[in-house]
Amino acid sequence: MRNNVDVSTESPREWDKIIIGIDPGTNVMGYGLIGVKGKKPVIIAMGVITLSKMEDHYMKLNHIYQRVQGIVDHYLPDEMAIEAPFFGKNVQSMLKLGRAQGVAMAAALSRQVPITEYEPRKIKMAITGNGGASKEQVREMLVRILNIPREQLLPQLDSTDALAAALCHFYESSRPVKAAGPKSWKEFVARNPDKVK
Repeated sequence: MRNNVDVSTESPREWDKIIIGIDPGTNVMGYGLIGVKGKKPVIIAMGVITLSKMEDHYMKLNHIYQRVQGIVDHYLPDEMAIEAPFFGKNVQSMLKLGRAQGVAMAAALSRQVPITEYEPRKIKMAITGNGGASKEQVREMLVRILNIPREQLLPQLDSTDALAAALCHFYESSRPVKAAGPKSWKEFVARNPDKVK
């Protein structure tokens, strides 16, 4: 079973910006990278880090750290987008998932890569327009948006979930910043006494 696909033939510095997305997991962790040229996002690579055969949780964390750091060293991303853990009822699972996310973040931070965290619903909303979309629906939209050849898709949906986090970050960081204007006439007068007579 394939664990990664490298789509781009360009070197990391050919892009204006590279964003890595991470879908944290304790059995399978997904990653995806997009390059930005001008205003157009293009898939660079996606893959998974398989951890299910490792029994020791701390060895999994060490493996996540080393693999994420290796991916960062190889592709030289400018920014990281990571999916926030989904809060479930199993406290032990949540603790382990939080640790996996933290270790992936630490690996990026060790290379001075800034990180932005996104809730799963926000990522799904950004990609599909529906915060309750399924992983399959997210994958289908990514295929269309990024023109991903179907033969290059991996069987694990974690890879496209990570790619979705990266694309969500691209959309969020591409939005123009709204000027914080006054909320009322009273606030306008307070801010601009010289303009009001």
